[in-house]
Amino acid sequence: MHAGSPKSPGRTKNGLGLETDDWMDISVPISDGMVTWPGDPPVRILRLTDIEDGDDCTLSALSMSVHTATHMDAPSHFTSLRHGIDKMPLSAVVGNARVIEIDDPVSITAGELRGHKIKKGERILLKTRNSRERWDRKPFDESYVFLSTEAALYLVDRDVLTIGVDYLSIGGYGGNMAEVHKIILSAKIWVIEGLDLSRTGPGLYEMVCLPIKIDNCDGAPARALLRPV
Repeated sequence: MHAGSPKSPGRTKNGLGLETDDWMDISVPISDGMVTWPGDPPVRILRLTDIEDGDDCTLSALSMSVHTATHMDAPSHFTSLRHGIDKMPLSAVVGNARVIEIDDPVSITAGELRGHKIKKGERILLKTRNSRERWDRKPFDESYVFLSTEAALYLVDRDVLTIGVDYLSIGGYGGNMAEVHKIILSAKIWVIEGLDLSRTGPGLYEMVCLPIKIDNCDGAPARALLRPV
């Protein structure tokens, strides 16, 4: 910020007197034994060495699926497109994003989305009843709110850039899970799953969501941040 310019809204000073940005962390933390998609390997965080045990350093190992907690799906996850997470353009996850609150308690429908007049190139985060409570330390919820097939086709028609949801999958468990993924990912729409939108109201935000850059991989864990515009 240039000297003499007004202080930007949402920016504060920390204890050192330096400007910090008022970002909201909407990532679900990775924790040992947390909920995963049924059939995926469990999350295991193993402490290999520990200073408290007299070792020279503390060192941990992590074992899990790349589709754990807050993560991103690459087109190669459900399609034959050779687009791994390492090929993701940064424009998909850095820039303005709109949080839309969904009223339907069962699924995200095309009819409800139409009312929000979604525009081409938008980054859309969908907040549902999934966000009413922390789900990461609870058993897997088979009845989470998911994206209907018609809604997926509508988002493709609107040519959105990125969509995010507040549970582990955009598609429904035991229903249209594979179909919805194929519709969305075949259109090269980038997908963020497992967001924590519990403290986030509807509206426009600045977003940064960076997945780990894993070579030629179908997905990756991500850290997601929002700041009101």
